Amino acid sequence: MATEPRGNDSPASLAVPGRTARFAGEPQDVTGARVAAEEFLRTLARATPPAAPECWHDIVLIVTELASNAVQYAPGPFVLQLRPTFDGVHVTLHDTNPTAPAPRPFHPDAGGGGIGWHLIHTLCSQVSVVSAAEGKDVHVFLPW
Repeated sequence: MATEPRGNDSPASLAVPGRTARFAGEPQDVTGARVAAEEFLRTLARATPPAAPECWHDIVLIVTELASNAVQYAPGPFVLQLRPTFDGVHVTLHDTNPTAPAPRPFHPDAGGGGIGWHLIHTLCSQVSVVSAAEGKDVHVFLPW
C-alpha cells in the first residue's frame, strides 16, 4: 500500500488533507484500505469531531465494502481516495472493472452476499459511478 496526502479546497481540508492509498488488489488489501480509512479519520477527528459516533464506523464499513467488491469483481489494482467535505467525507474507489455495480438479491440461507450495494446506498448521502474503458470510479459521500 502506498499513501500520499491530497489537498482540496473545502473548509475542513484547510486542516486535514485528503488521502490516497494504492493497492495491488489482493485480499489482504481490504484490511489495508480499512487501515488507511482509520488513519484518515483519526486525523479528521482531531480537526473536526464527527457529528455522531456512528459516522466513523459507517465510513470504515463503506470503505471495507468498496475494497472488498474491488478485490472480488475487478482484477488488478485499486485506488482509494478520502477527502473531507464541508459536511462529511467523500470516498472514491477506482478499480479496473468498467461495469457499474448492480444490486443483487440477498439470500442469507445461501451463504451471504448481495447486501453490500444495498448497504452502500443506505448509509451514503450520495452514490455515483463513473465508468470508462480502463475501469470505474465509485464516488460516495457520507456524513461526518
